[in-house]
Amino acid sequence: MTEHSQPTAPAEPTGRIVLLTTSHRVAPGVLSWPAWQILHAADRVLCADPGHPQLPYLREAGVEVEQAAPDAHALVEACTGGRTVVVLPGGEGDQRLTDGLARLAGSGRVSMPDLELLPGSYDLPGARLLDLVQVMDRVRRECPWTSRQTHRGLAKYAIEEAYELVEAIEDGDREELREELGDVLLQVVFHARIAEEGLPDGAADAEDGDEEALGAFSIDDVAGALVEKLIHRHPHVFGDAEAETPEDVHAHWQRTKAVEKRRESVTDGIPVGQPGLALAAKLAGRVRAGGVAVELPRGEGIGYELLELAARAEAEGVDPETALRAAARVYRDAIRAAEGLAAPAR
Repeated sequence: MTEHSQPTAPAEPTGRIVLLTTSHRVAPGVLSWPAWQILHAADRVLCADPGHPQLPYLREAGVEVEQAAPDAHALVEACTGGRTVVVLPGGEGDQRLTDGLARLAGSGRVSMPDLELLPGSYDLPGARLLDLVQVMDRVRRECPWTSRQTHRGLAKYAIEEAYELVEAIEDGDREELREELGDVLLQVVFHARIAEEGLPDGAADAEDGDEEALGAFSIDDVAGALVEKLIHRHPHVFGDAEAETPEDVHAHWQRTKAVEKRRESVTDGIPVGQPGLALAAKLAGRVRAGGVAVELPRGEGIGYELLELAARAEAEGVDPETALRAAARVYRDAIRAAEGLAAPAR
């Protein structure tokens, strides 16, 4: 060191800003261990929303929370001397604060504290389904069109959406598949929301108190029944039964359904409103699986010929509806080619 040099003063600690996010889909007070650690160790904990759902639980745990909404400059200054400040954003986040911190960090003129985004609670798989139920509930109550819909009035949309889903699968378009699955899911949630009102086919003029008598049920009842069905029909997964092949699983499935439904005929439960080829194949499959000794009816006309073709396809493991649709798509492309047009994009 020369006689003119001065010792360099140590840099002052810049501190730490922690943005602690939580999910509204997880019960308040259920936080990760790192979240509780930082909350207890922080010099200050700030929250602008006096109604934040976490506040009662934090105070009960001995965490002092200040109601404050500092801007980026004030928050950086609060960290002077190496202090740690935890900020609890609201459910929609705090765009004003995060944008301000980003501008300060990018300016290069401010000694910034460490910035950390710490999730205090995480969404479980399927958490966005809760959002879907909440949104559907509000739309049903407030939308002039949606509030008037009935099961019967919506039936055609369920059929349309199912066909659009099939088309997306056949096209191999993953983005379209995701969207069409959502549209099919909407039909399930929509019908369940209507059923929750316990009105005859969604009628708006039933008397109060009639819900139970009219068989009201909710999306939770739908999901609960499905869970029970899946568990009951998969004894090789949830029980002691064994299944080594898909054929074993199918045999389990058929035996379980037979006990559940107590059907008089192998044809019971087959919807006759489905497309003709699919109906014919389903009947032929039930006959074959049930070991019913019955010959195909013989008669004049294309209908009987199609019936025979559908039964033959089912016996060979081919879905005649899918096969015909694939051939029809080739036919469509040939028509477009004859017209001088390119085939539709897939």
